[in-house]
Amino acid sequence: MKKRIAVLASGRGSNFQEVIEAIHHGKIPAVCVALITDNPKAYAVERAEKAGIPVKIIDYSLFPSREMYERALLLAMQQADADLFVLAGYMRILGTSIVHEFRGKIMNIHPALLPSFTGLHAQQQAINYGVKVSGCTVHFVDESLDCGPIILQRCVTVLEGDDEELLAERILKQEHECLPEAIRLFCEEKLVTDGRNVRMT
Repeated sequence: MKKRIAVLASGRGSNFQEVIEAIHHGKIPAVCVALITDNPKAYAVERAEKAGIPVKIIDYSLFPSREMYERALLLAMQQADADLFVLAGYMRILGTSIVHEFRGKIMNIHPALLPSFTGLHAQQQAINYGVKVSGCTVHFVDESLDCGPIILQRCVTVLEGDDEELLAERILKQEHECLPEAIRLFCEEKLVTDGRNVRMT
């Protein structure tokens, strides 16, 4: 039986597009039941509409407080009734109540080799630090920022003369492979979490 997945995205949605295509070509045994976004102008909305995926827009700017936004987001996620929620360029930190509700069912993609360089502008952080290797990480979401159990990582070499944009572009190519693969493993029930360790069976 195919898993139900929902994607949360705030921007272009290029990782979302890779997931859509992997599902379409039978590489992920799932159906995408929703795109949830905080940004009504996100290009991810257009991608979802082209693919016939229902869109739920919860415009952060319309809410008087973060708490009220979080309640609306939690309700939307409950209504999606997904087996897995995928954060694909979702630019807001999920509240504790959401993490508790869906523990072990939220996956995020981050453009660095965690636990290094959490938060925003991870690629620039890597360049500023002078590392020779960077990459991307897919991890389960917990209460800490970009600190949940690691599922998959991919590496890229940091080249002489790299700026944030150049490094981000090369990392993104790895993200496009890494995220669908992690989702596939989840949907095939091949991931087992033991504390901080995620094993593949």
